[in-house]
Amino acid sequence: MATALPDTGIDFSAPRMKTILRLALPTVFAMLLQSVVNEVDVIFFSHLPDKTIASNAQAALFPSLLCVWLFGGSLGAITVGTQALTARRYAEKNPHAAGAVLANAVWFTLLGGVVLSVVAAFVIPKLLGSMISSPGVLAVALAYTKWRIPGFVSMATTQAVKGFFDGIGRPTYHFVASLAMNVVNVLFCWMFLFGHLGAPEMGAPGAGLAAFAASWVGFFIMLAYAWGHRADFQPVRWSNLSRALIGDMLKLSVPAAVATIVMMLGFGMFSKIVGSLDAASATASASEAVNSAATTDIIEVLKLTFTACIAFGTATATLVAQSMGRKRPDDAVAFTWASVRLGLVLFGVVGLVEGIVLRRPLIELISQSPAVRDAMMTPMFMMGFATPLIAVALILSEALFGAGATKFVAVAQLFLVFGCLVPLAYVLGVKVGMGLIGIFAAACVYSVLASITMALKFRAGGWKKIEL
Repeated sequence: MATALPDTGIDFSAPRMKTILRLALPTVFAMLLQSVVNEVDVIFFSHLPDKTIASNAQAALFPSLLCVWLFGGSLGAITVGTQALTARRYAEKNPHAAGAVLANAVWFTLLGGVVLSVVAAFVIPKLLGSMISSPGVLAVALAYTKWRIPGFVSMATTQAVKGFFDGIGRPTYHFVASLAMNVVNVLFCWMFLFGHLGAPEMGAPGAGLAAFAASWVGFFIMLAYAWGHRADFQPVRWSNLSRALIGDMLKLSVPAAVATIVMMLGFGMFSKIVGSLDAASATASASEAVNSAATTDIIEVLKLTFTACIAFGTATATLVAQSMGRKRPDDAVAFTWASVRLGLVLFGVVGLVEGIVLRRPLIELISQSPAVRDAMMTPMFMMGFATPLIAVALILSEALFGAGATKFVAVAQLFLVFGCLVPLAYVLGVKVGMGLIGIFAAACVYSVLASITMALKFRAGGWKKIEL
């Protein structure tokens, strides 16, 4: 049933670049703020009183976050189906059907998050043990993830509601939630890492507690926004709950979850290869995990950029899905390539700044260890040049998600990660003896292949025939 649509501010008649920026910029800022939660951890870890403890804490963060995203991120992939179906139903002038998508996404993530948290409590310690060879690093990782596991419910449900608001073109709500999350996270990190304001001095695990608390703050803010729109979309109705609709969402979201799992497992193996360098090096005798800490720091810097790339992709996915709902696939094509051109320019500049102009100040900001700083220099330079290609791959992947071509993205990532990234990192880094430089050279090759693969798939246009 067609009803009056609440205004979302998307003007399809405006210049494409302007439309993309108006939709993407709030998403970029929101996702950057959400990602900063972990960047804060890296900076606070660098100020722990003992250099070895600080390096071990930073080394533990990357594999810990891989496990967090393996579980919480895979459930949170429901946002892909939520966004795509919401955008189509909204563009078809059926807001109540869009509200039904929101209702099913919320219930699915609430219940699924509880089940997944129980499973993760048993599985994550074994995964961390398989990835981390240093006892000191493993102890920190276990203590940190203990606090993150109870946050899977809030993490996934927040993403589900975000997917709904992205689908209707209201990304500013997640920006507000992310801003509040960061305030709580910074305050709690300062309190619980160092024992301020009467809080116990927990060290690195205190960052896990802070992130847990921040995720629930974001959860309640996003639900409050959804409640505020109940009159427009009527999500709070038992009649909305539908196995068929959940099935449709899962058809889109499960491949996205598989892609997330593939990425996390692949980067887990990537982390293990890096860890083997520490185990075999002389610095391992001093208990400072130099290569692992350097890799964590590099990825945490680059993750801000990658998050912004995904945000551009998320905006593109909304425009693609709404264009398809309006039966205008040519608009979807035009918006996507405009977003790619914009991404190449913007993230080319960002890569230049990160990899060359501000490389040393950034490194000095997040690490106090001279050995870790030296290890970061060349890989940061290399990844700076790869950044625009990564932007292309991520924007096009999200555009394909918005079009419903989620299975292709999952299969492509499976072959790219396990057919290129992991084996090439092992060969170049360990067998050839290039060390950390060889491992990040493999990441650069992966970036090139991923951008080419996604570009060819989108250009082929088969996604235009997908009915949602």
